[in-house]
Amino acid sequence: MMYSLAAASKAAVLCTFLAMPNIVLSQGVGRTIQFVNESGKRIEVHWIHPDTGEMVLQSSPFIFNGATFELNSYVGHTFQLRELPGKRSGVCGDAGEDMACRTDMVTVSENDEQVVLIKKGVVAIHEDDKTRARDTTEELMAYCRESAKNKLQGSNLTGEATTKVLDEMAECVEESVAKKLAEANEEVVFQAKIRKEIAAKWENYTCADLEVESSEPKEKSVWVNRKEYRRYTVGKFLDRDEAKIHVIENFITAEECEAMESAAEPRLHRASVADESGGSKFSAARKAMQAGIKVRWELEDKGNPIAVLSRRVYDYTNYATGYGLEEFGQEDLMSIQYFGRNYESGEEPDRYTPHCDGDCNGLKHKDGGRVATMVMYCKIPDEGGATQFRNSGIHIKPKFGMATFFSYMGSDGIMDTGFTEHSGCPVTKGDKKIVTQWMRYGVDKDNHWTSWNTMGVKHSEAYND
Repeated sequence: MMYSLAAASKAAVLCTFLAMPNIVLSQGVGRTIQFVNESGKRIEVHWIHPDTGEMVLQSSPFIFNGATFELNSYVGHTFQLRELPGKRSGVCGDAGEDMACRTDMVTVSENDEQVVLIKKGVVAIHEDDKTRARDTTEELMAYCRESAKNKLQGSNLTGEATTKVLDEMAECVEESVAKKLAEANEEVVFQAKIRKEIAAKWENYTCADLEVESSEPKEKSVWVNRKEYRRYTVGKFLDRDEAKIHVIENFITAEECEAMESAAEPRLHRASVADESGGSKFSAARKAMQAGIKVRWELEDKGNPIAVLSRRVYDYTNYATGYGLEEFGQEDLMSIQYFGRNYESGEEPDRYTPHCDGDCNGLKHKDGGRVATMVMYCKIPDEGGATQFRNSGIHIKPKFGMATFFSYMGSDGIMDTGFTEHSGCPVTKGDKKIVTQWMRYGVDKDNHWTSWNTMGVKHSEAYND
């Protein structure tokens, strides 16, 4: 969720600000800044009034350990990050250290893609597009500088003179490369902003127009499942390192659909979404029924349809991504059902508004977090129910038996930046029944997926204070 400066302040305080001639909240160069709490503590974010020094709480009321808080601000605004006393201990600091509540400061720069990593000890590391470009350049130049020094050994120049010349050369190249990288990144940010603005308008248009055809894949290939001696036709709609969207024909059988529906029937309950504190909640953004089905892996060799299906899911995922995922510690297979009769009776239609299944912020993957999804279609509605990736311009109308696969972690461990954000269009007539598998990286027999809360923090560390 996006939070503006004005929205975060109390009404009375805001009125006072607007009355001050030196403060202009509605003008200036705006910048979005993300605060990522990795401190192990609960953190408050306060805006500091530039004239009076008054602290104005922005974080409503604080940022949980492991959470990300995004704020719309302005260049030059300064914020104080303030540690809160431990929920259990009632004191600040770490064991054996000063119990004073620690603080740090950060000022919004004119650069884009600003992220503040709040580390242990409440130490703020402020990154943006230009600092990341400079860091990358410095890493590249370190190797070149060392190699050049080694090659110049034995020349007529003294060691000190040689080092000085090389340092001057490296500094010149470093500045030039950093400038070029920053310019390129600025263009990427600009294009991404336009793309997402267009996508928001495209979302409603395509969901409402029942005559819109499915997007065409950029490439078609064949996956050979050697365990089942079967070939599957795969349409690749997006195939980036950190963001893949594939459609696999005839992936789930009628028998497997029936087995999942029978197992789910007595367990169906209202679907929920993640909340801001690491738990879950009901939301109008997601209107459906669901049931988690445990896979009985001990029956796989006997041809249990649910176990055979689940193995196929992991086999394809590892084939497409190289993640090397195993079944141990993973989430249950999920039966999700959308009913058109709700809309026909006058209710809001069953649907799932745009969302990401895992993090899609371009940051490093959180251990145990989701990295891939497989959606398999068992019953197709008469109207609606398409799967849509609005930021990628991909609209997929379901067909019985097919599966939509998408992954959102790159080989470098960096997450997608929104290309796999997706939605389930409203079901307005008939029923839509799907089987979904959310897959995680970093889980195993000893670290079950339930060890983490919905913000990607282990329960054992959520209140590690």
